[in-house]
Amino acid sequence: MKKNYELLEHTADIRIRIKGADLKDLFTNAAIAMFDIIAEKKTHIIDSKLQTKDVVVKQKADNIEELFINWLNELLSLSAVKGLIFEDFKISQINKNNLIALAKGVDVRHYKVNVEIKAATYHELKIENNGSGFVAQVIFDT
Repeated sequence: MKKNYELLEHTADIRIRIKGADLKDLFTNAAIAMFDIIAEKKTHIIDSKLQTKDVVVKQKADNIEELFINWLNELLSLSAVKGLIFEDFKISQINKNNLIALAKGVDVRHYKVNVEIKAATYHELKIENNGSGFVAQVIFDT
């Protein structure tokens, strides 16, 4: 599967660049990237046997940057509280101030956790529409 993100060098934390055809794509790809970094499915796990739990995520913000950070941090919080690793995201509504999505999670016991991401940060955050889609850069505090 083609990844829509890349890891960038950073001294202490994790910096990534994410691409998306539109805002829905960008936010989805950022969430996928974050959970790819956090954990990997244990090799003996068969996907069809896993029960998923659906979690509705609603966010409001004053601007797109705040919405982006709120989205990622809300997913981190829900992941910790519910003991889930989110695998799939369906954003039903998004604009620069609002987001409504469905996140599908799997019990964390089915994963090998590689790194704890404490938060998505505003430090050096960039979100740009480059004409052919969106590109974002974010640093995760580990």
